[in-house]
Amino acid sequence: QVQLVESGGGLVHPGGSLRLSCAASGLALNYYSIHWFRQAPGKEREGVACLSISAGSTDYPDSVKGRFTISREGFQNTIYLQMNNLKLEETAVYYCATGTWGSGSRSCSPYYEPRVEYDYWGQGTQVTVSE
Repeated sequence: QVQLVESGGGLVHPGGSLRLSCAASGLALNYYSIHWFRQAPGKEREGVACLSISAGSTDYPDSVKGRFTISREGFQNTIYLQMNNLKLEETAVYYCATGTWGSGSRSCSPYYEPRVEYDYWGQGTQVTVSE
C-alpha cells in the first residue's frame, strides 16, 4: 500500500522558516516525480516545487525561487521542502504528490496542472504564516 505522509507544518512569523517532510512508503521514489503543492482557502491549488530524482531535475515557480528548496537526503524515502522567508500569503495546506510511474526519469514541471495525472497524494500539512 502506497502512502505519502507530510509533516512539519505549523505556525511561523513572516520571514521565518519551516521544513516540511513527505515520507513515502510502498513505492520507489526514483520512478516518480515528486511535487509539493499548496492550497489556501478559496484559492486554486498551486505548485511550489518538484523533483525528479533519476533525471536529476528540480524546478520552482518564480514566486518561491530562491526561498524554497526541495531535496532528498541520501537514499531516504523522504522528500523535504525547506521554506525560508515565508510570507503571509503563503498560508495554506501543503501537499506532496507523485507523478505517474516513469515520471522520475523526466524533467518535472513545478506547476499544478489539473489535466495531468498525479498517482499518489498525501493528506496535507497546515502552514500558517501570521504576525
